[in-house]
Amino acid sequence: MIEAIEQNLQRGVQLLKNISNEQYRNKSVGPYHSSIGCHMRHILDVYSCIFNGLDGGYIDLSVRERNECAENEIEVGIQYFETVIKRLHQISKDDFNKSVKVCDNVGLGNETASYTVAAALMQAQSHTTHHYASIGYLIYQLGIELPVADFGFNPSTVKR
Repeated sequence: MIEAIEQNLQRGVQLLKNISNEQYRNKSVGPYHSSIGCHMRHILDVYSCIFNGLDGGYIDLSVRERNECAENEIEVGIQYFETVIKRLHQISKDDFNKSVKVCDNVGLGNETASYTVAAALMQAQSHTTHHYASIGYLIYQLGIELPVADFGFNPSTVKR
């Protein structure tokens, strides 16, 4: 699981290494006017929330870093990716079945549910791919070439 998540995160790093800061922070594409950087920072914030809550067994996904430098400067974004990947490798397979509480605002306030560490990581992986799909739309609209053909595609997506 760690290897698959790292491979997916490396897709983000590869994209960042192939675009400019202007493309990274461009918010001109509707309808949401979010940037590639905004999506990347958001993806990494979820992982950071997981890592920050592991020791205490309580992961609060509503308490995100929201580091504006990471969403506006490619080099800071790449550093954030590297930090997340490093922290990912500090998780032992023995920790996968550890029980944790996960809290998030689901629309009408915070709710808490029981997870395992593996389930939280699986959700973060799926969330990453979901946002990569949104980034794929931005990339297309901005005329940027995708660094990887399957960027933003879930492995379970039917291939034709």
